[in-house]
Amino acid sequence: MIKKLWIYIRYWLFNWFKMLWMGLKHGPFDMIRDLKKYPWMLSLIKANTLLLKLVSKRTPRYAEANAMVISEVVSSIIKQLEGVFYDKDKMILHEDMVPPEIFRAMGLSTWMIEFNGILMPLVEPRSMEQYIDISENEGVPPDICSLPKSSMGFALKGHLPEALAMVTSNLPCDGGMAAYTLIEKKLNIPVFRLDIPYNFYNERAVEYFSNELKQMIAWLEQHTPGRMNWDRLREICEERNRMAEAELELWDLIRTKPAPMAAEPIYLSHLWGFNLAPGQKIATRLFEKIGELAKLNLKEGLQAVANEKYRALLWNPPTLHFIDLFAWAEKAYGVSLLMDSMSYNRQPFIDTKTPDSMLKGLSNIIMQGPMARHTRGPSENYFNDMFHIYKHFNLDMIWIAGHIGCKNTQALNGILREKCRESKIPLLIIDYDLSDTRIVGRDGIIAQVEQFMENIMKAKRLDK
Repeated sequence: MIKKLWIYIRYWLFNWFKMLWMGLKHGPFDMIRDLKKYPWMLSLIKANTLLLKLVSKRTPRYAEANAMVISEVVSSIIKQLEGVFYDKDKMILHEDMVPPEIFRAMGLSTWMIEFNGILMPLVEPRSMEQYIDISENEGVPPDICSLPKSSMGFALKGHLPEALAMVTSNLPCDGGMAAYTLIEKKLNIPVFRLDIPYNFYNERAVEYFSNELKQMIAWLEQHTPGRMNWDRLREICEERNRMAEAELELWDLIRTKPAPMAAEPIYLSHLWGFNLAPGQKIATRLFEKIGELAKLNLKEGLQAVANEKYRALLWNPPTLHFIDLFAWAEKAYGVSLLMDSMSYNRQPFIDTKTPDSMLKGLSNIIMQGPMARHTRGPSENYFNDMFHIYKHFNLDMIWIAGHIGCKNTQALNGILREKCRESKIPLLIIDYDLSDTRIVGRDGIIAQVEQFMENIMKAKRLDK
């Protein structure tokens, strides 16, 4: 108990120090001005609330791994905000499906348009509802995904950072792709749209998309001060490879039963490292530190979840406004989350020998983006990884985060039920909305889990 309290206090102070230093560096008058311009910054400054959600009920090394991830998330928030404060003359906006390796190699500052829509509900569960309402009041259909609705709300409200240009793609879904038409109209800045082929697991698609990236680089050099530095891109790609290698080692460790690490240090670290900080040494070091903690647990015969009774896969994006779902499930039923669909991938390492080989490696990564790699192309793309993960990690159940705005996955649920019934795999489909607590709130999600665990798994609550 004392050790966990020290972890909490130490990282709480460390995170606040980083945020206060950012404020002092920016200056009080400029900070007040920017808070008025971007009021959502107040929500991001509350990122320390994640510590209480994700650290307090965990075993010591598991708690420390979570605290480290949250600390790096805070560092990313600060780095993103510093770009907004100081680098307006080289700032570009980009979609979450287009990671920033090339942009950073060109010396550009970046802001992921979906950044707030992903991060803010983790901190304040109801923070996206005002932006969702803004979009719907402008005529955006209420049944599309709440993440693009949130992004459109930020644009309509004038809460996106100023930028020179914007890069997007035709991923991951129709709603996400269509949102950028409205955002482009509102911002009135040049836009480049990357075109990803429907079938992307072949050499023809890689060749085609590599040319798309070459066109994007030429377009950015025309519309921004950025210039491609191939040596810098090589450094970024090589560091990204090291990060991927450290993650693969971590995945190998958690195959052990009971697992020495679980949940957020697996999936939140991936969400942060591979989408916001690829090619940065701090990201590689985070995965290495998590792996070191897992090895220590393994060496001493300790497990991440104190009463691991079940091992689960979470498919589809995590429950953003109930980010501590598995902290609750661990304590209530001994359910340990081992892997999720947003993290697991079969992307190869990037060959850094030549500019062309690097672009081909990045082409594979972008075309196989999170969500898109499973919901684009034939239905096998959706199912094959799911059942491979189930066997590879020796799991007991599959949980589907059944986000009502995700039409692609909703359409496959009937087939999925049949496949799981045939294979005798326990399946839980949680009805909820990614960002809108008014659809299904925390209590509604818990009720669905309880019904599944008690009626299907015949499990009893451990915390009663």
